[in-house]
Amino acid sequence: MQLYNTLSAKEREALIEQAGKERLTISFYQYAHIGNPQILRNHLFINWDKMEVLGRIYVAHEGINAQLSVPAENFEVLKAHLESISFLENVRLNIAIEQYDKSFLKLKIKVRKKIVADGLNDGTFDVTDKGIHVNAEKFNELIEAPDTVLVDMRNHYESEIGHFKNAITPDVDTFRDSLDIIEKDLSEHKENKNLVMYCTGGIRCEKASAYYKHKGFKNVYQLEGGIIEYARQVEQKKLENKFLGKNFVFDQRRGERITEHVIAQCHQCGAPCDTHVNCANEACHLLFIQCVDCAKKMDNCCSVACQEVVALPYEVQKKLRQGITMSNKIFKKGRSEVLRYKK
Repeated sequence: MQLYNTLSAKEREALIEQAGKERLTISFYQYAHIGNPQILRNHLFINWDKMEVLGRIYVAHEGINAQLSVPAENFEVLKAHLESISFLENVRLNIAIEQYDKSFLKLKIKVRKKIVADGLNDGTFDVTDKGIHVNAEKFNELIEAPDTVLVDMRNHYESEIGHFKNAITPDVDTFRDSLDIIEKDLSEHKENKNLVMYCTGGIRCEKASAYYKHKGFKNVYQLEGGIIEYARQVEQKKLENKFLGKNFVFDQRRGERITEHVIAQCHQCGAPCDTHVNCANEACHLLFIQCVDCAKKMDNCCSVACQEVVALPYEVQKKLRQGITMSNKIFKKGRSEVLRYKK
């Protein structure tokens, strides 16, 4: 019985090209009590592998967080399978604004302690006492109110390329870093302001809204379905789109355009740009923003040092990487000292 990937990313990419099938990129989450996450994990892998599902899925005792792609022809089969799992019945599926057949190249389903790394002790507060979910129309109304504070619950490299106008965008590398910072900065407004939050698909706000209510915030709201669902509703209902730029996504697309605004700049030359790339040097792999001109000039690298490495024969590069752990720069997300115009 196959329970893990047997193909490399390159082999899978070739198969996707050969198949020529349209694929849909989808995300969903659900908090629920799962007695044995490993059994669920194996069940999902066996069934989803048959459907040619690819993606990154986390399963924990507290629920599931899934980002995946599936052949369009298998979408209804996948939905039916989700409906057959009691706690996933009627789960909201966020379908990507921009599709890319190679958004994922492997099926990775991992058992984790939590489905989002929030650093919170869930036993100290009621995680079910969440904020009020609002749709796009109500969200637009709320964020224009003078007694509202709008907070982006994502990381700095996400909000750098796109965010709602007038939003507070914490300068943090991880979700867990933002929770206490936001509470401290907004402590004077617990009683008299609406705390309105948003994130990519809604999952980070689920836990954060309960946490902030526990911390004494009286009026807590969260954008239902996050930026992805907001963009869909705005288009469907012909509402004013108050988002600026791109929505960062955690797959090969790295971003999907919500509006034509370009609010970021190339980290190497400072030109207007909102395209995230990973450094071509596999020993570096730094995530940063790079324009077309700099990509050509720098051979898709973040620095001259990395450019010199990628110019070497591939086998020589592999030898250089042997015994060396992945550079911490991969976690810096555009903050490396080699980037002149980093945020």
